[in-house]
Amino acid sequence: MSVTPDVKTEEAVHTRAPAGRRRRGSAPSELNPGERRLGLTLVLPTILLLAVVIGYPVVRAIIMSFQKDPGLDPATGLFVSGGNAGVSNYTHWLAEQCNNPAGGTVHCPPGTLGGQFWDSMFTTVFFAVCTVVIEVVLGMWMAVVMNRAFRGRALLRASVLVPWAIPTAVTAKLWFFIFAYDGIANKLFGTHILWTGGEWASRFAIIIADVWKTTPFIALLILAGLQVIPADVYEAARVDGANAWQRFVQVTLPLVRPALIVAILFRTLDVLRIYDLPAILTGGGGGTGHATTTLSILVVDQIRQGFNSAAALSTITFLFIFLVAFIFVKFLGANVVQTQQRQQKGAL
Repeated sequence: MSVTPDVKTEEAVHTRAPAGRRRRGSAPSELNPGERRLGLTLVLPTILLLAVVIGYPVVRAIIMSFQKDPGLDPATGLFVSGGNAGVSNYTHWLAEQCNNPAGGTVHCPPGTLGGQFWDSMFTTVFFAVCTVVIEVVLGMWMAVVMNRAFRGRALLRASVLVPWAIPTAVTAKLWFFIFAYDGIANKLFGTHILWTGGEWASRFAIIIADVWKTTPFIALLILAGLQVIPADVYEAARVDGANAWQRFVQVTLPLVRPALIVAILFRTLDVLRIYDLPAILTGGGGGTGHATTTLSILVVDQIRQGFNSAAALSTITFLFIFLVAFIFVKFLGANVVQTQQRQQKGAL
């Protein structure tokens, strides 16, 4: 039995779609001038607000970083306003002096641990690596559990939010009492550890407190990625004979990767500028030196000694964090916009 094609139907299919409408599978149409002006008008207030709140302080800090701090002139004893410093404020931090055990100070080569800046850099990176790794592992486990269907799942999801909802200052004070010498931690384990005074003990105390507070954030972002995975994919994997571990590695991880990368990016940038938790919990101290002094704490401490030198330090910190974000977006695929565009093109 043959079917004769309808000429009118074929003509209707090949007829050009009306203006403003797009057929399924065709490329996105360009915006007309009116839509462009409307879009610019809608985002212009936000752009101006970001320029005032973010752009101006960054530019002002960069300008100040090339100026000398006002002070007394050792030759005349008079107060001078400073002047052009060139890159001396930057070289002061990148090649600063280290303490000499024999007395006095010695000059640290760039990149050598021992000075305030490089010690703070090591502490900041150490916190970022340890906390993000632990939070991703625990957050993935919590997200997988919360993604299952069981009685009381809504209550569990709500209770997980409690540590994340508590202000960081309150969290720091809470763990300060827990890690006190006669606090709960030492009494629970029968130890006598100076959690807020020892060098490595204070670092681990901050890591524990930060993991407790921000793991729910990672878990919720991963959970959002898990909920968009179709159940048919897991059913097909079971039919093919894949066990639970194979389904997790070959199905869950690849499909949840965009949400996971974004979660890691957010948390990494957040830890690299950490200030309030170590400042309140240990005061930036620990041990005989500044074992928990991060870059943000060092910037705040430097402000009390000189704004221009602190501006150079804050600029270095900004460039370092910007470089980390660029690496995540450029090389690790943490680009939410491009990921959504690829998903939309695949659906068309």
